[in-house]
Amino acid sequence: MKYRDFDTDKNQEEKLEKFYEILTGYNQKVNLTAISGREDFIIKHVWDSLAGEKYFGRGARVAEVGSGGGFPSIPLKICRPDLKFTLFESVGKKCAFLKYAADELGLEGVAVENMRAEDAGRGVHRERYDACCARAVARLNTLLEYCAPLVKVGGIFVAYKGDAAEEIEEAAHAAAVLGMKLVCADSYELPAGQGKRCLAVYKKISSTPAKYPRGQGKERKNPLCQQNLLPAAMNFLKPPKIAAA
Repeated sequence: MKYRDFDTDKNQEEKLEKFYEILTGYNQKVNLTAISGREDFIIKHVWDSLAGEKYFGRGARVAEVGSGGGFPSIPLKICRPDLKFTLFESVGKKCAFLKYAADELGLEGVAVENMRAEDAGRGVHRERYDACCARAVARLNTLLEYCAPLVKVGGIFVAYKGDAAEEIEEAAHAAAVLGMKLVCADSYELPAGQGKRCLAVYKKISSTPAKYPRGQGKERKNPLCQQNLLPAAMNFLKPPKIAAA
């Protein structure tokens, strides 16, 4: 079967079908996805996941942030067994699912880490990966702060998005601060009129400053953007207070 630029073989199709059965079965006890029908699974999850396959180099070590139900990582691993994945997921029950799915599918080279992305980016995983990917996690300016610290200089970050034009513009300052450069905004439409999607692809051109990610939820509460610098800058313009005589 053809998924955008990737043709699957019989063995891969069988594993994707098995993954569907594992996901829908596990979804009855842990909320992993709102999609329950096979057609939606194929189009909205598998087809979309494989749309970014061409951006991952042969044998790349890939970090996935906010893995949840295993998209795009599990379909990518099924179809690109050369890729080596580390999946970061903060919810323990979802981590258990990811480990179970990888074991049941016989996928080697898949590590699951029960930790928050902002913690991973400050520890041993910092600037360790050739690539990073994320899907349905956060707005792009927040997502960049989670993901950029994990990527080596020269590596890439692939953000799976819907209509991303506004987010890409909004995230321009964050990308510059974090050492990332936008390579392309790869737009496409899912089959059967299931919606427009976009891959925002960034290259790491310099090391991320040590203070990022900031942690303590600051990535979401106060995302990096140009206007967030104004209040601090305005403090320098205020006249000094003069003590009363």
